[in-house]
Amino acid sequence: MKKLDKLIIKTFVGPFIATFFVTLFVLIMQFVWKYIDDLVGKGLDTPVIMELLIYTSASLVPLALPLAVLLSSIMTFGNLGESFELVAIKSAGISLLRFIRPLLILSIGIGIGAFLFANYIIPIANLRAKSLLYDITNSKPAFNIKQGVFYGDIPGYTIKVAKKEADNKTIHQVMIYENSLGDKNPRIILAEKGTMELSADKRFLLFTLYNGWRYEERGNTRAQQGNELIRLGFRKYIKPFDLQTFAFDRLPMDLFASNQQMLNVRQLDYGIDSLRRIDSSIVRTVNAYVTTRYPFYKWKDTGWAANVKPLATDTFFNSIPEASRRYVIERVESNLRESESSLSTSSKDYVDNKEKISLFKVEWQRKFSLAAACVVLFLIGAPLGSIIRKGGLGTPLVFAVIFFVIFNIFFMTGEKMARREVMASWSGMWLANIVLLPISAFLVYKAMNDSQLFNKEFYYRFFQRVKKEWQKRFKKQPA
Repeated sequence: MKKLDKLIIKTFVGPFIATFFVTLFVLIMQFVWKYIDDLVGKGLDTPVIMELLIYTSASLVPLALPLAVLLSSIMTFGNLGESFELVAIKSAGISLLRFIRPLLILSIGIGIGAFLFANYIIPIANLRAKSLLYDITNSKPAFNIKQGVFYGDIPGYTIKVAKKEADNKTIHQVMIYENSLGDKNPRIILAEKGTMELSADKRFLLFTLYNGWRYEERGNTRAQQGNELIRLGFRKYIKPFDLQTFAFDRLPMDLFASNQQMLNVRQLDYGIDSLRRIDSSIVRTVNAYVTTRYPFYKWKDTGWAANVKPLATDTFFNSIPEASRRYVIERVESNLRESESSLSTSSKDYVDNKEKISLFKVEWQRKFSLAAACVVLFLIGAPLGSIIRKGGLGTPLVFAVIFFVIFNIFFMTGEKMARREVMASWSGMWLANIVLLPISAFLVYKAMNDSQLFNKEFYYRFFQRVKKEWQKRFKKQPA
């Protein structure tokens, strides 16, 4: 490896690592903002939240790599151009293609690494992240009783406290309505004050109540007479509440293992093949049902068909005897209802199976298209940085955001069209790369010819020449 190659790689690696982690952090914050309502107020432990963020960050790596390659390549070549090192290298007879060759090889290596990461690491990370996120979103909010508000998240109980002290433990004017046995024998507990505290194993919430009454009605609650009302006074009463429903339970991850995002390329191929066989089985079943019940025979005696007399009526319905019309109509309607009920399930299974095949194909293409995007965006960033000749985070960040937004728009549009089978799965998932590849070729051509594409002085001089030419040709002649 020559010193020039070492120089350009060393210049590129630093900004790439920094921009990669910054981009990954931004994408993680976007995920947190999306699910903030499901995460807040659940009483989750810090290890659970950290586990979710780690698995989510792993699934966002293939999307962060292209943006990091784009931004770091613009910064690298912009810094070299701003310090006139590019001019010195070109004056030594080294072409731009030779200069970017080591970084092009490095970006290809990054793309291969992104594919391997997406194929072997991300399915496992997605499986753990999706199952954990499902458990979090379906868990109950943390136990929190507010003063003056009825609280009914504990099954069978409704609690209201008029006032809570600053210690979040002492409560006043407590009312507890217990209906754990259904409509039979509901109980009401009223107390002047009390305290709330968790048991040692944190499985129960203990209400220690003072100076109150416990009311219970016995008998048939629907009857207006003959019931018995029991009132029991107390100075101290301990009421436990089971908090098992608030515990954070983990479902088996195998329930999510069949999703297309949890599979690698080999498993996706196997899944697509299995779904196609199911598809063929549904088609054979429908064809067998239709052809046996509704045969469409061709005329065997073409001579008879040519000499047959036409019907005397204008429609087939009028040719049916009037006495038999009702019977014929009922038979036809019965056959149609039977056919619809028999084929509706097969039709729904066929449509659902087609959608699954589209999702599997889209996920298969995603692993390759995002890896190839690292190379395509590098071929945009490298010549773009040599043209604008601006380092730092200002101008490179603006251009990187513009091109990444373009890439993201076409990528999401293509994915939606591929999922809905408006486009083929390969063309939809590769739409962003197909659109940006000609742009990268144009920028490489301009950079090789030292184009002043983003030089404002070039455009100023150009418009000055146009202005002079306009005044010269269209200047008013004296009368």
